[in-house]
Amino acid sequence: MSAPSIVAVVSAELFAEFFSDADTARLHALAAQAGGSFVRVDRLADAVLDEVRIVITSWGVGPFDAARLSALPRLELVAHTGASLKAFVTEELFDRGIAVTQAGAGMARPVAEVSLTFTLALLHRVPEMHNALREGGGWYDAEAAGVQHEILGAPIAVIGASRTGRSYLALIRALGAEPLLVDPTLDPAAAAELGAEPVSLDEALRRAQIVAVHAPTLPETHHLIGRRELALMRDGAGLVNTARSWLVDEQALIAELGAGRLSAAIDVFDEEPFAADHPFRSLPGVLLTPHRAAGTAEGRRRQGHIVADEVAAFLEGRPLVHAIDRDQLSSMA
Repeated sequence: MSAPSIVAVVSAELFAEFFSDADTARLHALAAQAGGSFVRVDRLADAVLDEVRIVITSWGVGPFDAARLSALPRLELVAHTGASLKAFVTEELFDRGIAVTQAGAGMARPVAEVSLTFTLALLHRVPEMHNALREGGGWYDAEAAGVQHEILGAPIAVIGASRTGRSYLALIRALGAEPLLVDPTLDPAAAAELGAEPVSLDEALRRAQIVAVHAPTLPETHHLIGRRELALMRDGAGLVNTARSWLVDEQALIAELGAGRLSAAIDVFDEEPFAADHPFRSLPGVLLTPHRAAGTAEGRRRQGHIVADEVAAFLEGRPLVHAIDRDQLSSMA
């Protein structure tokens, strides 16, 4: 076999989830056209790297520092099957002119669907009623869960018009919600095109029945929703977080949930996995999932297809659709 020109540093299990037979065959064909071969490895150290032009990455790949790059003298492209790049994309990559792309766009729909699922569950008090019945209380004890609401006409705050935020906006609009959009990067006309009313963060928190966070991870968004902001939310409102725990002060949220004033549905946490005695496990108005909002079979295949498309575009001299530059990296999780 010729020396590898494309290497996927992806476990066999994840590779099968990401790449269809057709996309796998396409990677082999693209590598052959580039004068080499395609291989999948668990670690970069498992491959001969002298002729590698493209590395496809997954979680846990490790940083592309100077030492690693010295072993990859012909590297031209790093294509990530996920969205988060900060754990391995370094300044050295950009300094050497190596292109970087990722498949985060493939995750927007499943995460938005989970956000919608969470939204409906909180509006209809599903966590409270489910927990009350599971714990053996009387049938009508579930009535203590609080007032149930429909999504039709419900004011729902969307914090951040990210790819996922926009996908979520489309879903809640289709069900008749009244979206309030908080995104200082958008002007009123752009917000109107998304079918949302642009408002300040404080106004959104005061008006919304559900607050869904989809903002980027930036220094200025750390604990964007903190004790003061949570206090602005109306009694009985719910918080949805499928983005990053960075955005919400977890301890402040636990305090509000413990008081029974708010409910929450959360997929991301400060500590993952969190401890067996973590307060989230026992609070009644909380719906939890273990950072799996993007984990659909369809979404994974979409991510793999995006990567294969980007590899093809790069080798054929076409622009990358999902390229990430140095400046964009600073605003990513």
